[in-house]
Amino acid sequence: MNMMTETTFSHDSDLEEAVIGACMIERAAMPLVADKLRPEMFYEEKNLEIFAALQSMYRSAKSIDTITLKNELAARGKLDAVGGPYELLRISSKVSSSAHLEYHALILRQLHTRRIMRTGFQQLLAFSADESMDIDDILVEAHRLLEGLEDESGVADHLRSIDRLMDDTLAEVEQRMEHGCNGITGIPTGFDALDHVTAGWQRGDLNILAARPSVGKTAFALHLARAAAMAGRHVVVFSLEMQGERLGDRWLLAATEGVDPQHLRSGQLTPGEVRQVHEASAELSRLPILIDDHPMTSMDRVRSSARLLKSKNRCDMVIVDYLQLCDMRSDQKNRNREQEVAQASRKAKLLAKELDIPVLLLSQLNRNCEARPTLKNMLSDLRESGSIEQDADIVMFLDRSADEAEASRDDRPDEGVTRIVVAKNRSGPIG
Repeated sequence: MNMMTETTFSHDSDLEEAVIGACMIERAAMPLVADKLRPEMFYEEKNLEIFAALQSMYRSAKSIDTITLKNELAARGKLDAVGGPYELLRISSKVSSSAHLEYHALILRQLHTRRIMRTGFQQLLAFSADESMDIDDILVEAHRLLEGLEDESGVADHLRSIDRLMDDTLAEVEQRMEHGCNGITGIPTGFDALDHVTAGWQRGDLNILAARPSVGKTAFALHLARAAAMAGRHVVVFSLEMQGERLGDRWLLAATEGVDPQHLRSGQLTPGEVRQVHEASAELSRLPILIDDHPMTSMDRVRSSARLLKSKNRCDMVIVDYLQLCDMRSDQKNRNREQEVAQASRKAKLLAKELDIPVLLLSQLNRNCEARPTLKNMLSDLRESGSIEQDADIVMFLDRSADEAEASRDDRPDEGVTRIVVAKNRSGPIG
């Protein structure tokens, strides 16, 4: 049983060959994995020897293909041990490209770490049963094992020295100077005043758009999606509240002038309105926007879809409408609603950082804001979780009051005007 467990769960021969095959056929493959993998991370002995040869060739700046690899293995006296030239051709023929190579390398590294964990914990178990061993010596071995596991899991991979950080920061500053336009260094919002505050949607940022129901969150978010797409960015909209066709209605109304919303809903469009709708539809159809209106969408599903689209260069921004409708089902049965919302908010922030894209997350406000004498919204009004304001880089409220700070409920001269109030901006001004 132990042997079966080891064979089944601690290695993947096909994955090992996929990594090796990619390194054989593509010049860009070895630079991606040379510092992430070591020969001993390969479980199969022949794969270990092949990767050791590949790594040696790469560090010696030798050209890599099946012929040069065959010669390197022959020089090492390992060619017959790995199965000869035929085996090299077989492995290389199984792979068409190096797509997902870094992800495959990560899995191999994790499998290697699991093998070390299994061996190390079994040894610690044996030590703990050996009464002749001093308990302090066992603890030293336990600490040594944990330190080794931290090294193997790549904990230090994300550490950068301050000089490296400064180099990376200056490179980003220069990129902003080169590619920025009128102070916009991110994805345009479509509103000059909002662009002035945010400099556009920035990569890696979680942006929260919050309001009470029927204030216009979805309509505003759709405008932002259209503006980003018109700037040439790929936008993915996850609509948990509305069917896709209802979003289409709103886009059509926003892209036309003088079309009566009731005419569009009732199908009683005038000839002029029909012409406008068809022209707007043709314009919108050319925009790089994808819509997912599955009603039972979790943040894990959003992340999975966004990662897949990002790998195909079809995801530059994600919009989720809205947070409180996300599927919150969890394996941990004892979590309350606030904890589930907090977890979803945290996953949204991790998605932004992992894919290096802006994420716009719509959120409801609780009823506390309606009980105040003034209409000013506060960060504490974010519904069901205080962690939303902590995770967010930018928090925006949609406010229909005449003065977002002081207007009372009896004094609303600008009833039809909606203001965008930036209540939190981690990297810039508010207002």
